[in-house]
Amino acid sequence: MLMAHPAVLAKLIEEYEALTALHAEESTPEVQQRLQDVSYTLCVSTGTCDVTAALIAARHQLPGARPEDDSLLGV
Repeated sequence: MLMAHPAVLAKLIEEYEALTALHAEESTPEVQQRLQDVSYTLCVSTGTCDVTAALIAARHQLPGARPEDDSLLGV
């Protein structure tokens, strides 16, 4: 399986978190669509089918991530 570059994953995580916060405040069709697009891209980039699993997988691929780091589970 191809793996996304950690810098790409970090950017996707950052964008997902920003869009999630924006979606909570302002749920416009544009924000909803971009959030769906980023969620899909995270899933494809990590080989997962669920955005929660994608976020965990992406964070595990970032530099400095440790398998025993349970802070990754609180997504």
